[in-house]
Amino acid sequence: MEAVFTRWPKAIVQFEDFQMKWAFETLERYRKKFCMFNDDIQGTAGVALAGLLGTVRAQGRPLSDFVKQKIVVVGAGSAGLGVLSTAVQAAARITGNDETAAKKQFFLLDKDGLVTKERKNLDPAAAPFAKHPGEIEGLREGATLTEVVRKIKPHVLLGLSGVGGIFNEEVGSLLPAFPLSYNFVSLKIFIVLLKAVLKAMRESESTKPAIFAMSNPTMNAECTAAEAFKHAGDNIVFASGSPFENVDLGNGKIGYVNQANNMYLFPGIGLGTLYSGARFISDGMLQAAAECLASYMTDEEVQKGILYPSIGSIRHITAEVGAAVLRAAVAEELAEGHGDMGPRELKHMSKEETVQYVTRNMWFPVYSPLVHEK
Repeated sequence: MEAVFTRWPKAIVQFEDFQMKWAFETLERYRKKFCMFNDDIQGTAGVALAGLLGTVRAQGRPLSDFVKQKIVVVGAGSAGLGVLSTAVQAAARITGNDETAAKKQFFLLDKDGLVTKERKNLDPAAAPFAKHPGEIEGLREGATLTEVVRKIKPHVLLGLSGVGGIFNEEVGSLLPAFPLSYNFVSLKIFIVLLKAVLKAMRESESTKPAIFAMSNPTMNAECTAAEAFKHAGDNIVFASGSPFENVDLGNGKIGYVNQANNMYLFPGIGLGTLYSGARFISDGMLQAAAECLASYMTDEEVQKGILYPSIGSIRHITAEVGAAVLRAAVAEELAEGHGDMGPRELKHMSKEETVQYVTRNMWFPVYSPLVHEK
């Protein structure tokens, strides 16, 4: 890192695909020293946060109601913990309270079930989100996903586990009980239990429950879009990390699939950081990016369950996100300017002018011919 920034002092470094231990360690080591971010942790978290805020809008509620949403997160790797951390920060920022109060609405599960303070060998990275026994009456350390969903009745079920079909959790524990040539009755029982988690989401306290199966590639998705709409109900909001086709619900209704792709944020984060001349990338800049994406869609689109823009809008949303990041850097007095545009000039730009500034400085893949054509 020191060599990179010695050679290119204005560079922005994007980290990706590090193991969880090194991902968090390098982020904490370098984030205030160099201009860098980890896309697996912070990019994924920003896109997920935008989706979570979008689900609040889909319920017809103001974004301030985000703090009232009960959210179950399945997966305690770098992506899952990154989403949790960012969502808790956003909730604390909205209420003006500390993060301790905001954490009460979030529930974390890993491969051993619900994570609590009673967990032996509790991972230090997951420890801040572990529940105290008194907070979860009726649930124990290691409670299964189905037990948690049935008890909590969450507004959002979010998976970043990397385990395909984990929302079908009873399957693994029941398979040993069935002989290889089980009869029709056993098969019927198997199918009923197969979708227990998704069916439990029908009891959600939300008028429009959200299911985010964000692991990729497709084989690692916690469930498919078709499974989610079939078993959790037509009135859900669905997002995924992998591409799925929209689902035909019949009677002219469509179940929209939202692919929560980091491409919606990281180009704008890079552009906004570069052209603000920010010394480092702050949590406030990242939250500004997520909030910009969350507010991009119209109310009509959100009511249909559409949370993210189409790929055809990627340059426009990137300009909007970049401008939001730039303005946040200016507001936090992190901006040092870029080229002929100093911090004073940036400070006096209107919102529209910041969008135009970022757009003008985008790169377009247009090349001059190298061979003379007769």
